[in-house]
Amino acid sequence: MQEQRKRLTGQVVSTKMQKTVIVVVRRTRRHPLYGKVISLSKRYKVHDENNDCMMGDLVRIVESRPISKDKHWLVETILQRATQVDVGPLAAV
Repeated sequence: MQEQRKRLTGQVVSTKMQKTVIVVVRRTRRHPLYGKVISLSKRYKVHDENNDCMMGDLVRIVESRPISKDKHWLVETILQRATQVDVGPLAAV
């Protein structure tokens, strides 16, 4: 039997909480009457058990049972790591 859980792909924008990251999922759709392409984004609180995610990572999230009041998604896999740029004290000069 096929698994019925939803899966979304988005970018990590916040890692300030313990075992929780905020993921922004962006999508585009066409307005039903006027036909204009609209870009939409939604922020999800996602459970990250091992605190593996970093800011800017591209992740796939999967629907799960409620973990807290606002959190009912899990990090399934990290698709692409964010590029790390070392900013030293002389970088601003």
